[in-house]
Amino acid sequence: MEQTFTSSLPQAPAAPGLSRRLVLLLAAGAGFSVAGLYYAQPMLGSLAEQFGASSAEIGLVPTLTQLGYAAGILLLAPLGDRFDRRRIILIKALALLLSLALAALAPQLWVLWLASALIGLSATLAQDLVPAAATLAPEAERGKTVGSVMTGLLLGILLSRVVSGALAQQLGWRAVFAVAALSIALLAWLLRRGLPHFAPTTQLGYGELLASLWSLLKRHRELRRAALAQGLLAVAFSAFWSTLALMLHSPPLNLGSTVAGAFGLAGAAGALAAPLAGAMADRRGPGRVILLGASLVLASFAAMALGPQSLWLVALAALVFDLGFQASLVSHQSIVYGIEPPARSRLNAVLIGAMFMGMSSGSWLGGLAMGEYGWRGVCTLAAGAAALALVVRLRR
Repeated sequence: MEQTFTSSLPQAPAAPGLSRRLVLLLAAGAGFSVAGLYYAQPMLGSLAEQFGASSAEIGLVPTLTQLGYAAGILLLAPLGDRFDRRRIILIKALALLLSLALAALAPQLWVLWLASALIGLSATLAQDLVPAAATLAPEAERGKTVGSVMTGLLLGILLSRVVSGALAQQLGWRAVFAVAALSIALLAWLLRRGLPHFAPTTQLGYGELLASLWSLLKRHRELRRAALAQGLLAVAFSAFWSTLALMLHSPPLNLGSTVAGAFGLAGAAGALAAPLAGAMADRRGPGRVILLGASLVLASFAAMALGPQSLWLVALAALVFDLGFQASLVSHQSIVYGIEPPARSRLNAVLIGAMFMGMSSGSWLGGLAMGEYGWRGVCTLAAGAAALALVVRLRR
């Protein structure tokens, strides 16, 4: 019934509406918005001292941010199929600006917890920009285009730690959130000027829209495989990045937030390969790229779990596993966006929602592993999650 209706609706323009400038705007928008999820991570040691919080209490900051993001993906991202995606993006940009300002002014830890959850909820505008790129791109170049926008998103994830660590070291953690709020204000202005309008592809009510997420998951086996495999890889990704600052801040290293943030540079080098992964998925099929990416993640964490505790090894592993994680993500998106085009926002909601549930689980489990078994425990946890992801992809 829905497919009959959606086929008669006007679609957003394809290739003519996707200039290089618009791709750059979409990539920058995805990067700056998703960066809000990660500004706090290099500052966790400083935040724990500021509020007199334990590792478990301060670990709730990234956990609540990831849970907020997962909730926003599942509850808000499907609206991109029902309403003009441009309007939704601008509303979320305003909400993100206000949430970052609240974090900058937080007088107590519970206010920072609340701001963290709201930041996660509103930062889901990044996941409205990625389906927008997939909708505008010609089919033969969808993987490459999505890869380009994902490069912006992934650079936002990784370089946010670099900027946050350096700025917090010089001006304090409140300045980080204040500058982030200003960057979103500028982004909102640019998006308002540059984004085209998008015609809705369904008239389902909100309840039916949410119910259709489960229907899509039941109907499409490849969606289930993609969501589970990427969710498991996200456990490994998040366990590393949410505990790295604590490991570096603790004896015997006693390194500050600047060093923790600088590790984002290693991951950023891997993020630059996302368009190449997308192009390879277009040419050779996404399945092969996913297997290669998951294998790189597993090998990186196995090396850290079994090898010497060297900062050089950690930096190299961060580069390699970020490359593997991002190649897998772009390839999974290439699969998912082709399953049922009128439902792209909802398909993306299922995939990215699963990924960020994996990230929130990774933050929580990584904190527990760090407290009980130390850094090698975190790496062993991450290697196990990557191995399970490979099993999911290899099983027929």
